Amino acid sequence: MLEELEIRNLGPIRHAVLSPRAGMTAITGETGAGKSMLLDALRLVSGAAIQSGRASAGAQDDVWAQAVFAVSSDSAAEALAKDAGAVGDDGELYLTRSVPAHGRSRALLNGRTVPRSVLAGIAAHMITIHGQSDHMRIASAARQRDFLDRYADDGEQLTAYTQSWEALQAITRKLRALDGEQAAALAQATYLRESIERINAVDPHKGEDEELKSRRERIENAASIAHGVASALSALDPSQMDVDAQHQGALSLIDDATRALEDIHIKEPFGQAADTLKSLSQEISDVVFTLSGQIDDEDSLGDLDTINGRIHELDELTKRWGPGIDDVLAWRDQAENDVQDMDASPERLAALRAERDELFRRALAAARSLSSVRRQAAERLSEHVGTELAALAMRGSVLDVAVSPRDAGKGDESIVLDAHGCDDIEFLFTAFPGAPRLPMGKSASGGELSRLMLALELVAAERSSGAQRSPGEHHGDNDEGVFIFDEVDAGVGGKSAVELGRRLAQLARSAQVIVVTHLPQVASWADTQFVVSKGVFDAPVDETAAKLEGFETSGSRGNDESADRSENGVHLPSVQTVVQEVRGSQREREIARMLAGSESETSLRHARELLESSRL
Repeated sequence: MLEELEIRNLGPIRHAVLSPRAGMTAITGETGAGKSMLLDALRLVSGAAIQSGRASAGAQDDVWAQAVFAVSSDSAAEALAKDAGAVGDDGELYLTRSVPAHGRSRALLNGRTVPRSVLAGIAAHMITIHGQSDHMRIASAARQRDFLDRYADDGEQLTAYTQSWEALQAITRKLRALDGEQAAALAQATYLRESIERINAVDPHKGEDEELKSRRERIENAASIAHGVASALSALDPSQMDVDAQHQGALSLIDDATRALEDIHIKEPFGQAADTLKSLSQEISDVVFTLSGQIDDEDSLGDLDTINGRIHELDELTKRWGPGIDDVLAWRDQAENDVQDMDASPERLAALRAERDELFRRALAAARSLSSVRRQAAERLSEHVGTELAALAMRGSVLDVAVSPRDAGKGDESIVLDAHGCDDIEFLFTAFPGAPRLPMGKSASGGELSRLMLALELVAAERSSGAQRSPGEHHGDNDEGVFIFDEVDAGVGGKSAVELGRRLAQLARSAQVIVVTHLPQVASWADTQFVVSKGVFDAPVDETAAKLEGFETSGSRGNDESADRSENGVHLPSVQTVVQEVRGSQREREIARMLAGSESETSLRHARELLESSRL
């Protein structure tokens, strides 16, 4: 829901704030007052391009617009804001754009600078603008297909087809690669198989090369190791060498010293020294145990020639697929996986083609199921839109939603599938009986397209709501977003205008609707009404006292073509633009002005009657 729109220095508006509420909001005013600038501001915050020349005359600051939206925590717009790192507070999103007189524009989301495309992506989930310059969006085949799919509620069929299509594409890419590079694939597969066989013949295990090199080093240095170990043991504990020692070892001497200190029977400092010697004796005993074990291990290291032969085999592997045996084993495991996909043998290709054919049949069945749902929905959509168009003063106008399978008529293989199914979808519009049936956007005026879009939105809203709501009931969460209509009342009058207003109010039951209108029969149906007005003043407007056409200026105001001017200290007249919400008698006077161009007693009475009758 759009909670607030603020504008600075855009066209004739120096500053304006619009605060629409739930339901239907009407924006009225004299031609040229600046109503279209409000739509331009929404396009601006929606990421649209804008010319810097649209700045207000005499304005020194940038063109600036900001829209504040209330969103739910699980909405798509909120998710996109999180992805952009600009999460809002209290369920609100602030979309801001500023355009300098010279240079590039700046886009902000919740005060954080973001690319303009981010604003466009978020706004696409919240705002739908139906103006003369916006209708061509629905003229694209992709937009029309998306609209029909939403109306058809075919998510289950669309998901099933998408999964089948992606599986078909994956195996098609694999077959194309094998067919196009069959010789290279065969050579690579042969190399991989031979390499795997060679590695498996040697049958290495993890860490084997380092382990063997360590053993070889021990064997090559066995004599020096044995001499060193024997000398160390003789010095520490000669009894470990199985010889009669002519002298005591270090361990025995330390034990003698320990007993001598303990015999003193005085704790300090001799007891502490004895404890230290005991600890040292235990550590030396551990060293003696370790060294004595090494003497026995030297005999179990294996034959040096055998070890060197094995190391040579492993070195041959590491030179090609190393640098280490662990790397060789990892390469072999990956090669075993790759060779399966690179198998371009006739048997393998035949198996893949059979699998591709089966996946095509599945995708085709899913596409036909999706197409069936679309065709049924297209018939309902065309019928319901025709009913709405008749009520909108376009009796005889017809919208045909054409769903045409892409089939050359020569069997299943001739059906062309793409990521969206097997259908070409086109919205064809006949403006009046006898007129040619042409694609949307080429067969209707701006006003007719606006009413056609209103009819489409009404039918879609009725479809999604499922049940009629009680009169006056609005969706506080605005699940359907914000709809903006401009020129929807072009060429409409009388009873048709009343019906147009009624239809807009009906749409406002399930979404927030903002309509720019010059018809009192439309504006009278609105829950909220804003008036955009101009006036000439001898001095700048004082918000506390000035009045414009009978409206208090407690709302927002701005200057258009001429800024405040002065000559010799005397203020000259300047044009001021006011955006003002009207209620009660003020609204009656505005409706009377729209009816008769005056505020006579007759026009005021007519205005009151119109407002009273414009209720669902």
